[in-house]
Amino acid sequence: MSAAEPIRLVLSDVDGTLINSRRELTPATVDAVGRLRDAGVMFAVTSGRPPRGLSMLIDPLRIDTPLAAFNGGEFVSPAMEEQRTLDVPADLVEPIISTMRSHGLFAWLYSGAEWYVTDPSGTHVAQEAATVEFQPTVVDTLAGVGPVAKIVGASDDHEAVARAAEATRAEFGHSVSAARSQPYYLDVTHPNANKGAVVTHLGREFDIPLESVATLGDMPNDVLMFAHCGTSIAMGNASLEVQRSARHVTDSNDEDGFARAIDRFVLSGS
Repeated sequence: MSAAEPIRLVLSDVDGTLINSRRELTPATVDAVGRLRDAGVMFAVTSGRPPRGLSMLIDPLRIDTPLAAFNGGEFVSPAMEEQRTLDVPADLVEPIISTMRSHGLFAWLYSGAEWYVTDPSGTHVAQEAATVEFQPTVVDTLAGVGPVAKIVGASDDHEAVARAAEATRAEFGHSVSAARSQPYYLDVTHPNANKGAVVTHLGREFDIPLESVATLGDMPNDVLMFAHCGTSIAMGNASLEVQRSARHVTDSNDEDGFARAIDRFVLSGS
């Protein structure tokens, strides 16, 4: 990016990027966001998390921009007021769940402010509850729950998750967005609920050219975000595939990679 095109907005993924593997915001990260603010650079976050799962970031980072939850499926204000919601097409919810289950994935979904599961001891449910900091609602069946903002398939067989992602994209095409938010998670959202669309939406919202946006992420669902901005930064803990999709690579999220990226690639003017 040239000196004539300064970075005016930084958009960051959360898990694996903004927070470390212990789900902590380190002092270095908080300070880095403060330095962005002091330099007049806006800061925003996007995540596969539900809105409630992003609320713990607002005060320590002094976030004053819309939060893009569900990979852009729902935008909320820092006061948790709904601004825009994109739901998975209702007629596809049950077929998508069936596709996930056919690959051995445990499925759950988010609807409104609630998270629904059929088994509280299901794969990664306890981990997700610790991450988003609230408990799921247990139901006998996911059928009929809606409108649905996000469907998640979870499995510790990472190859099965990758196969399920490919199968979902092949079967449902452009009717949904299907991407891995973690090696063990497949997220399915509205086709326009993806992180690339988050970049373009925020660019329009704040009248910022995409060339003046920097993005940071670590997972395959961050690659679309990289493709829609002027400065893309992959975390050191990202896969080689993700790193190759970015303009820059920083250190890992356990080595204050976010803060170091802000200094090296954003505030340095490079």
